[in-house]
Amino acid sequence: MILRAKHHFFIYPFFQIYTLWKMRRHFHKINLIGEFNDKKKPVLLIANHVSWWDGFWLMYFNLKVLKRKFHFMMLEDQLRKHWFFNYSGGFSVKKNSRSIVESLQYTREILNNPENMVFMFPQGKIHSIYEQKIDFEKGIERVIAGKENDIQIVMICNLVDYFSQPKPELSIFFKENGRDNSAKNLQSEYQSFYSQSIELQKLKAE
Repeated sequence: MILRAKHHFFIYPFFQIYTLWKMRRHFHKINLIGEFNDKKKPVLLIANHVSWWDGFWLMYFNLKVLKRKFHFMMLEDQLRKHWFFNYSGGFSVKKNSRSIVESLQYTREILNNPENMVFMFPQGKIHSIYEQKIDFEKGIERVIAGKENDIQIVMICNLVDYFSQPKPELSIFFKENGRDNSAKNLQSEYQSFYSQSIELQKLKAE
């Protein structure tokens, strides 16, 4: 039995406010680079997984751009340890167990409601921010199958540089996936977007 997401009347809005405060405190500047054409559909957000900060960055992006109810998948042992995330939209997944099917099916249920968004890290685990090649683990295809025309898939690439400031500057590159939402093409689409984002980030330093 998985732990299903909850949105506590106090904890969830507190997490939203805490995110905004934490971002302002720890980052010199936050750049939102991209376009989102809101079609009033549920949103599947896929992003590179580079740090402990990822969840805060995506909550910030949701508050500023998507404006939907926040949902995310989290390892069950970590969700039980950090229980307050369960009350802020977190639901559990347990790798290498039969319950992973239930977690993926629950993700599909979330994406039946146009007021919802859910984010996934297709890489499955944290990788270096300097990673050039993005490899997707299995699972995302089960979420997408049959929903290609009913959801919006938004790709995110989070990149951090300090430049000449003591605090880092965060650039959140984002792009809605094209007409083809099939899992077969999603990895190549994301790889292309990711590589372009890195090139744009390099230009900022010149």
